[in-house]
Amino acid sequence: QVQLVESGGGLVQAGGSLRLSCAASGRTFSSYAMGWFRQAPGKEREFVAAISWDAVNTYYADSVKGRFTISRDNAKNTVYLQMNSLKPEDTAVYYCNAVFITLNYWGQGTRVTVSS
Repeated sequence: QVQLVESGGGLVQAGGSLRLSCAASGRTFSSYAMGWFRQAPGKEREFVAAISWDAVNTYYADSVKGRFTISRDNAKNTVYLQMNSLKPEDTAVYYCNAVFITLNYWGQGTRVTVSS
């Protein structure tokens, strides 16, 4: 069982930056691929970014490529999402996700609001 707790959301002006964190419980964090998803009001949850268990591979949605950076610190059981050049369309609840084979866990989400 893995529990995920996101933090770092808030209100920011367009062009600003935020760094989201996702702290994971459990001793097997380093085995999990980690990802960030988001869900805007009235829309489906969508993929944002992902990182392999060893941080060698990262993946991004086209909409955030070049602005967002995903990273992880396995010693701290934490994954991060650095968000720069934020746009109003980035407004959403951001969810952390952990995947290992058939195991799939979600956090409760942290809200990000970008004002124009």
